[in-house]
Amino acid sequence: MPLPRLLPVGLALAAFTVAGLTRSPAQPPAPEAKAFAADGVAYLKKHCLGCHGDTRPKADLSLTRYATAESILKDRKIWQRVQDVIHAGEMPPESRPRPTTAENDAFLKTVGGVFDHHDRTAPPDPGRVTMRRLNRLEYNNTVRDLVGVDFTPADDFPSDDVGHGFDNIGDVLTLPPVLLERYLAAAESIMDRAVQVTPVKSPERWQGGQYLEPASAKVPLKNNWRVMSVKDGGDAVETGPVHTQYQVPTDGEYIFRARVRAETTGSEPVRVAVLAVCDKAAPGVASDAEAEKLSGAAVKGLRPFVILKTVDVTGTEKTPQVIEAKVPANIGLKRMAVALVKPKAGEPAPTLFVQNLYLQGPLDTRPATHRALLKCDESKPAADKSREVLGRFATRAYRRPVTPDELTRLVKLAESRTAAGESWEAGVQFAMTAVLVSPKFLFRVELDDRPEGPDARPIGEYQLASRLSYFLWASMPDAELFELAGKNQLTPNLPAQVKRMLADPKANTLVESFAMQWLQLQPLKNAQPDAKLFPQFNDRLRAAMFQETKLFLGEIVRQDRSVLDILDADFTYVNADLARLYGLKDAARGGRRQEEFVRVALAGTNRGGVLTQASVLTVTSNPTRTSPVKRGRWVLEQLLGTPPPPPPPNVPELEEAGKKTTALTLRARMEEHRKNAACASCHAKMDPLGFGLENFDAVGAFRAKDGDAAIDPSGELPGGVKFAGPVELKKILLTKKDLFARCLAEKLLTYAVGRGLEFTDKRAVDKVVAGLARQDYKFSALVTEVVQSDPFRLRRGRAPQ
Repeated sequence: MPLPRLLPVGLALAAFTVAGLTRSPAQPPAPEAKAFAADGVAYLKKHCLGCHGDTRPKADLSLTRYATAESILKDRKIWQRVQDVIHAGEMPPESRPRPTTAENDAFLKTVGGVFDHHDRTAPPDPGRVTMRRLNRLEYNNTVRDLVGVDFTPADDFPSDDVGHGFDNIGDVLTLPPVLLERYLAAAESIMDRAVQVTPVKSPERWQGGQYLEPASAKVPLKNNWRVMSVKDGGDAVETGPVHTQYQVPTDGEYIFRARVRAETTGSEPVRVAVLAVCDKAAPGVASDAEAEKLSGAAVKGLRPFVILKTVDVTGTEKTPQVIEAKVPANIGLKRMAVALVKPKAGEPAPTLFVQNLYLQGPLDTRPATHRALLKCDESKPAADKSREVLGRFATRAYRRPVTPDELTRLVKLAESRTAAGESWEAGVQFAMTAVLVSPKFLFRVELDDRPEGPDARPIGEYQLASRLSYFLWASMPDAELFELAGKNQLTPNLPAQVKRMLADPKANTLVESFAMQWLQLQPLKNAQPDAKLFPQFNDRLRAAMFQETKLFLGEIVRQDRSVLDILDADFTYVNADLARLYGLKDAARGGRRQEEFVRVALAGTNRGGVLTQASVLTVTSNPTRTSPVKRGRWVLEQLLGTPPPPPPPNVPELEEAGKKTTALTLRARMEEHRKNAACASCHAKMDPLGFGLENFDAVGAFRAKDGDAAIDPSGELPGGVKFAGPVELKKILLTKKDLFARCLAEKLLTYAVGRGLEFTDKRAVDKVVAGLARQDYKFSALVTEVVQSDPFRLRRGRAPQ
């Protein structure tokens, strides 16, 4: 929900009032106060008090008590509505003498001047944020970063309520009983996956000699022993090395064994090398010189590899030998092999017999999450280990240092399990489960040492770290944010941290969560355009529409482009389905997969920016036809932040015809609808914007005709601004970049602080917009200005009553 607006587009800035409820209105300076006491009150007496006096006031609203500037400052919400109806021409009613346009403008300017001066001079008021729980996205992301589990437990939670357009607003994030049950079940499931209480036996894999590679229809065998020899000109099947594939995790140690024996007529022992085929970046990869010492036609094809061990084979037919080598972690193991080492010059060629290859591991079967969470000094007593492990875990889970009392209670919880005969791991797992159902984890708690103090002051550094991370990542702070907060160095490093965090892949949450809600694209999930009229629409195209917008906005975030690209840009992303829908023939051809997206240039086309993307055009249409009203309203609400007021009661909807509606008849019917005086003022703003996009059908395909009628995409906005078609419409929108920047700033600040904006936030929004303009409208500048604003960095206690 945008910051409450008092006057729509087109009025002078002096009359554009966006200010707020205050705790103690500042005394306006004499010029503004005198102007209202004289001219403002005179206007009320002449045009308003006849209906809104003390005797049976219309709408139960008496305006007689508003005789001073201070009085209207105390009732800003009422005066927001007063200004709206006067500007819209709704009041005075037509049955009463009507003020002239000049009288209305002068009155609105007088009232606006009072509010505008107050907003510039009043003490800062950062507002109050309701303590809010983690929403589903934040819960999943926080569990991922805290525990490291590979699933999304919050998917089973009830849907989050939406307030002011977003699902992270504290006032609407309630806690129904069913959610409490899901929290407990999720916490138990998470810790069962993360911590392995009962050790699991290390897996074993072996491969018989006859099945080793290199493979052939005639593998050389002797009593099921694979035979490998040194033979000039021999192929890989004969000379080896023999090997087999192992698909294993990369973070564990393994033991490799091979049962072998050898035969030779020479005086030197037969030597073999154990090879671990691995990533080329693994430490200790064999050099050319080391590989040259090995025999076998398959040596070259196995590279890169690490030579783990070189041993003499002493085993015989009666007493075979088992050779063993430890395989290190994190080398990217792909295969294990055994190779003969070339004999010394003059020595006869030996023969090696391999019965099987065997791999055991990982030797530590605990999951990586277990090893990370329970990492500690194993030499300490159990109680000290618990304090080390649980202190680290609770500090990260609570997003602040755990207190001694909190830690003591957690250690006692763990000890209650060990006292009952369970393992130390089981006790720690139980205490960690308790942490995950604690309000200190489930809620973003910002403790205040002065809850009654009305003065604005900075929030704590750890609280700032949480606000920043949940704003940009929808997750908990990482180690660097924690470290800076602990040193009280986060505030002076905010701009640098914004740059760092926006470069992180986790910043994609700004697209997935913020942008998709701001643009109100969620209804696309359930959109059902008429299958007969739009046969090209299907679930695959629906998914492509979503993906185009996400990739487009993702580039703006990732490459720190201007936010004005959202209005109009010379590129987008399409796959084959979207390319066909858009008529981009070059992008529709080629050898790419059907679902693969590519970046395409839009210069010279009628597309560019979100306004001409199929996702937006589809959600702002009806199932059988386009809707100029929906599209125009969407532009006013989501891009310009100047939503029209709700329609008057008892105004009939535009009737749907029983046949396909042509653009011509649709425009004619809309003009008929606007003859209703109650509808005219709002539709005069919405309809032209919508008709400017009429060349795009209900699923976003371009068209010149609708049925037999040529489409007229022209329009005229209030103030006599004329245009024809989407290209000229976008140029007009770019001339209103200040309105767009303000709208975007309001939306982003709402999302960032988790509450609806109040009048008192106007000064902060003004600073964000001014800073954004100074920095060429770069996306990072917008985010930096938001996180440095008073509502984001400051807090206050309760206001005096």
